[in-house]
Amino acid sequence: MSAAGTRHSALGCRLNAYESEAMKDLSASAGLEDAVVVNTCAVTAEAVRKSKQAIRKLARQHPGAPMIATGCAVQIEPESFASMGEVDAVVGNGRKLVPDTWRKLAASRRGGAISGAWHVDEIMSESKSPVHSISGFGGRARGYVQVQNGCDHRCTFCIIPFGRGNSRSVPVADVVEQVKSLVGGGFNEVVLTGVDLTSWGEDLAGGRRLGDLVAAVLASAPDLPRLRISSIDPVEADSELMGVLASEKRLMPHLHLSLQSGDNMILKRMKRRHSREDAISFCEEARRLRPEIAFGADLIAGFPTETESMFENTLALIEECGLTWLHVFPFSKRVGTPAARMPQIAGEAIRDRATRLRSAGHLRVQRLLDDQKGRRLRVLMETPRLGRAENFAEVEFSEARLPGRLVEADIYARTDTRLLASDGSASSAEPTGMSERRS
Repeated sequence: MSAAGTRHSALGCRLNAYESEAMKDLSASAGLEDAVVVNTCAVTAEAVRKSKQAIRKLARQHPGAPMIATGCAVQIEPESFASMGEVDAVVGNGRKLVPDTWRKLAASRRGGAISGAWHVDEIMSESKSPVHSISGFGGRARGYVQVQNGCDHRCTFCIIPFGRGNSRSVPVADVVEQVKSLVGGGFNEVVLTGVDLTSWGEDLAGGRRLGDLVAAVLASAPDLPRLRISSIDPVEADSELMGVLASEKRLMPHLHLSLQSGDNMILKRMKRRHSREDAISFCEEARRLRPEIAFGADLIAGFPTETESMFENTLALIEECGLTWLHVFPFSKRVGTPAARMPQIAGEAIRDRATRLRSAGHLRVQRLLDDQKGRRLRVLMETPRLGRAENFAEVEFSEARLPGRLVEADIYARTDTRLLASDGSASSAEPTGMSERRS
């Protein structure tokens, strides 16, 4: 990693990872290459604790370096982070991608240290999502493009709108420009990411939706082999998006769904916008349009008031929707949210339910992996011996290959969690003119 890269830490979501890459460029341009920048997460109380832990650890590893804390946890509770002895400056989410913020931080330096800088504004007043083009993601095989920020919904368990603000969309032209830049830099896969991705376009003129954006990206970047979209709310998936999923093979057959629960009463208490029937119907339709599709999902175990029978509905949803790549979150009370005031479930029950959800998801992963044996898959190399298939299954090779390359591989077996490609089976899968493309 570069000198700047060794001093940046991103916790939490993919959007944080994208923003940290952008901040590397901004901090370096301002002359703060030696600063330590921690992009914090606030999704749970545990995430906030880990953010502070990361700050303390990095301060020990880089004694004397300026420490800048930013991200959702800083936006929500700036005083808590500003009071940490290790922290020299706090920067809110609305200011962290603004070049002038980093110039002011650099100007405030005295004798190597930043003098108690505070750059945190009221996030709900933000009306635009800053656009910052990046040239790459270090050694990562895929590039991420932020197309949306913030959220207009108020799920009862979620503090993130208070860290990210209301929903703001990046215009199509700016997204296309960033994607083209990544393609020109050699990336074979790009991921469109945001806080509430399926709300993209609602604040823009013309009534455009996420499907329109995906179609525009694919049409404007014909040399892009693979496009992925991050977590979506299935009830808000528009007809254009479903049409592109069915017709465009460059859009990967892998969707990560924000489901959270499989019980209708719990979904109401979460203030979600879908029912379990909506989730099942969406998965059935997506599988009809794209039979090879794989689904990931976010699920919460032990939400307040959840009974055993309510939990069983969530457990059953894994099979009914055919969910595979699960992100299971044991419910963590977040002060300031309505769910924190609801009757809580015992910690032991929460942990047990989370374990059962993960076990059910693991069985689904093994079934998917078994179904891939004997197939020839297109794989994006992430490291010399590991890559990802189009359905996001991890593929292991015994012989080294160039990270960032697309290869085709014959699958002969699986381990507990990944596919195995036979020796010497891989060949270049890149279109004409792209044989040298790499990240």
